[in-house]
Amino acid sequence: IRCWSNIPFITMPLSRAHGKSFAHRSELKHAKRIVVKLGSAVVTRGDECGLALGRLASIVEQVSMLQNQGREMMIVTSGAVAFGKQRLRHEILLSQSVRQALHSGQSQLKDMAIPVLEARACAAAGQSGLMALYEAMFTQYSICAAQILVTNLDFHDEQKRRNLNGTLHELLRMNIVPIINTNDAVVPPPEPNSDLQGVNVISVKDNDSLAARLAVEMKTDLLIVLSDVEGLFDNPPGSDDAKLIDIFYPGDQQSVTFGTKSRVGMGGMEAKVKAALWALQGGTSVVIANGTHPKISGHVITDIVEGKKVGTFFSEVKPAGPTVEQQAEMARAGGRTLAALQPKQRAEIIYRLADLLTDQREDILLANKKDLQEAENKGRRLALPLLKRLSLSTSKLNSLAIGLRQIAASSQDSVGRVIRRTRIAKDLDLEQVTVPIGVLLVIFESRPDCLPQVSALAIASGNGLLLKGGKEAAHSNQILHHLTQEALSVHGVRDAVQLVNTREEVEDLCRLDKLIDLIIPRGSSQLVRNIQKAAKGIPVMGHSEGICHVYVDTDASVEKVTRIIRDSKCEYPAACNALETLLIHRDLLRTPLFDQIIDMLRVEQVKIHAGPKFASYLTFSPSEVKSLRTEYGDLECCIEVVDSVEEAVEHIHKYGSSHTDVIITENEKTAEFFLQHVDSACVFWNASTRFSDGYRFGLGAEVGISTSRIHARGPVGIEGLLTTKWLLRGDNHVVSDFSEQGTMKYLHESLPLPQRNAS
Repeated sequence: IRCWSNIPFITMPLSRAHGKSFAHRSELKHAKRIVVKLGSAVVTRGDECGLALGRLASIVEQVSMLQNQGREMMIVTSGAVAFGKQRLRHEILLSQSVRQALHSGQSQLKDMAIPVLEARACAAAGQSGLMALYEAMFTQYSICAAQILVTNLDFHDEQKRRNLNGTLHELLRMNIVPIINTNDAVVPPPEPNSDLQGVNVISVKDNDSLAARLAVEMKTDLLIVLSDVEGLFDNPPGSDDAKLIDIFYPGDQQSVTFGTKSRVGMGGMEAKVKAALWALQGGTSVVIANGTHPKISGHVITDIVEGKKVGTFFSEVKPAGPTVEQQAEMARAGGRTLAALQPKQRAEIIYRLADLLTDQREDILLANKKDLQEAENKGRRLALPLLKRLSLSTSKLNSLAIGLRQIAASSQDSVGRVIRRTRIAKDLDLEQVTVPIGVLLVIFESRPDCLPQVSALAIASGNGLLLKGGKEAAHSNQILHHLTQEALSVHGVRDAVQLVNTREEVEDLCRLDKLIDLIIPRGSSQLVRNIQKAAKGIPVMGHSEGICHVYVDTDASVEKVTRIIRDSKCEYPAACNALETLLIHRDLLRTPLFDQIIDMLRVEQVKIHAGPKFASYLTFSPSEVKSLRTEYGDLECCIEVVDSVEEAVEHIHKYGSSHTDVIITENEKTAEFFLQHVDSACVFWNASTRFSDGYRFGLGAEVGISTSRIHARGPVGIEGLLTTKWLLRGDNHVVSDFSEQGTMKYLHESLPLPQRNAS
């Protein structure tokens, strides 16, 4: 056990045979020996005179954290010239002011010209100060640092190479962080050379080539190159068509146009790519990323080591299929083609998918059986609720097919439906029409039946779709996606629905704000919360919790109470629309009805937790609830006592999740008060909470249940996957015609809507 920043933790067992670079980002967490190269733009301030101290401190903190995890960290740093320039300028200003005062006899300073400072002199003046700064920063984390200055000659002389190698290994053995820099005080100007003609040939002419050479010499697992751009782009950054390249493969250089180098430093992006490819050829993985962005620089190094999608990752292994970015673009193009189809054609695709679910039943169940067996064999035994969600059956597939046919039948006029018509002026008519949202990302756990449901809804609404399922349902998802694409092929839109099979982390998918328009999580409350936290600029539709209440009023029917409570809690306790808190009017305590409720819950083996008020009425009460805001997701529930329907509403607003809440009463006035005042997505009277479902609502299926207060709320079907656009049809109309001196007047007349398809 080591300590870092007074926090003890266990060091990680890190080891791998060097010689081959990592194939995927997810493997970077196994990197033991890491070189971090800090470009001049990262280390220096914007005025190029002095160091960016805050940024440097953050980098030192991250390196220290990784060092204390048991990794071997090395830093290749720039900054000596900038630091020296700051010191020399100060000295020159000071000496000039003294001379001027002596010669003129005046203390007032006049404008003084500062001569151009030679870089080698700046480096000589700055190296000691830069190292002193690093030492002071690393000391805060109980880590020792050591400085090593090198030149190109140190790598060409075999004895010097061995000495350098031995020194670095000894420092790493003693848990010291080596800080390496080119000795800019004596280094000659760079000369043209035959770089990259072999794995042993690269000239050290800047810190990029130094870092690459050092990484290969030291058999480093990972080289992180930090600059002032996000990574490698296919066009110069800032140009309209520039796209960040997530993974760069050897041989892709022809697809890249290099721009100018950064504001400071010796090498531009082309030099970085050459150095990175050379290091990759030598067995070291490389990531080029932005070390200056204020929002990410505080965790950019640790994010890279954790395998997060940051910067450009250099890999020798090219995946067989498209990248997730390419899949998103394919889904958008396919979705637009899908939206342009006739409603009848989209319905035909869904009908075809429904038929395939029943026709290919045996193959689907066989694939599902493989998933269930692997869940057993790999020792990751799933909890019973998750296992139930993972399992498919003939009856489930039949229900799915029925639901899909409902969607097809109800989707005839979903896209392009006119919902408002206004005559703005003579021959100037405005329409508001429904259109698809764009590209949906649906992330779901365990439940493979979600795939055809969501696909059908996306097809009906003309949306492109990216699907990310759990690995526990890989075989089931694969065959269901294949059948979905087979159905889409009926009208040539196979690419509209994509299944993400790459090793993309959910957090990385949530950052694709330029490619994805809406994220819909289907799974545990923890999954939803994680996605809501990770989503960067993309709306998330869903609910993080399903804390559903049933309130039993004094006027409740004895026959209805136990029946509704049993169904709400016991029919499927893992569902998000299952009862979690039972509110009982105080006057019902110690009545036969109350005893019937308790007896029924005991028979169904429901564990009862007592709310604070309920516990106060009992001599021997069940375990008191830890929190009234708990989603159990199992055969457990909380019972609490309230004095009135008003208090029940107040309790629901304070502790509920705005999902589904129920009142059981025969008093219509009380029921209407509850229905009108409870601010939840679904509010029921004398009905089970389990009715909160897209299929049961007649939507055919749902992509989820939303507790959001904008756009869609409650079970979300086709309508929730649509937005609108405005169409204005005119005839040479201009706004100036409607001014006081103009010839036209606004009418703003509401026009009748076209007849909807009666079917």
